[in-house]
Amino acid sequence: QVQLVESGGGLVQAGGSLRLSCTASGIIFSIYSMAWYRQAPGKQRELVAAITSGGSINYADSVKGRFSISRDNTKNTVFLQMNSLKPEDTAAYYCSGQYRRTYWGQGTQVTVSS
Repeated sequence: QVQLVESGGGLVQAGGSLRLSCTASGIIFSIYSMAWYRQAPGKQRELVAAITSGGSINYADSVKGRFSISRDNTKNTVFLQMNSLKPEDTAAYYCSGQYRRTYWGQGTQVTVSS
């Protein structure tokens, strides 16, 4: 059974930082491309950051220079370091893993107060 479990969300003031983690089980983590998406109320889910099995990374323009994605294949975990948070970063953040098919976590809420 495949599971992606996110953690690290919460309430933070604007300008603050949070670190999200997503730990996977039931998959060969190292071959999966991993990504973080977010969805704000009334909006479509959008890609925040992604990292391939080879370590290639891309970011949404809105988070470049503020967010950093990384992975630890020894711990089956992908991270999203979020700095200089803004109220518009408020959303449910979802982890996904893709290799032939895509798996999703249950999401973790990030709320940034102004």
